[in-house]
Amino acid sequence: MRDILIATQNRDKVREIEGLVRGLPFRFVIPSDLGIHESPDETEATFLGNARLKALHYAKLSGLPAVADDSGLSIDAMNGEPGVYSSRFCGENATYPERFEEIWRRLRDVPEERRTAHFTCAVVMAAGDHVAFETQQEVQGVIASAPRGTNGFGYDPIFFHPPSGRTTAELSREEKDAISHRGKAFKRLRDFLASGASF
Repeated sequence: MRDILIATQNRDKVREIEGLVRGLPFRFVIPSDLGIHESPDETEATFLGNARLKALHYAKLSGLPAVADDSGLSIDAMNGEPGVYSSRFCGENATYPERFEEIWRRLRDVPEERRTAHFTCAVVMAAGDHVAFETQQEVQGVIASAPRGTNGFGYDPIFFHPPSGRTTAELSREEKDAISHRGKAFKRLRDFLASGASF
């Protein structure tokens, strides 16, 4: 069974990814399993750029194929913010309820039909010094006027998905995986790994 490094120190994220690529003959490890504790600064201006940077960084350090993702929420009426800064919006130590309040403050004069937004997830796999696979997927939605739901994490409670009639925090894991930016991106990765492509 071949090892693939997932470029995160978050085991919850690894479990989520393992669920999305279940059934393949790979074992997933994280940097700390290999004694790697440094992480690169995410200095790129795009999700794909940051995912490439992380995947190449960890592939070089570990000697293993490395998968990295970068994702975030972009709100049209806020000129695409928070975008690549989603996890640092309002400061790295801000809570998500604090971030929600700032978003609502900025959107207070914006009609509900213009509160459109999308989640983006870029996934990149690097092997050695080259990119073996990359994809970027999105899901469209609207910013809800109040948080709803207890599933998911991050901005899920305020991201309303019109076709489902619910926020992504109100969806089950299976429902969310079927429509979400991350679910769609990792399905593309799963298809690539299952294809027997060399890397």
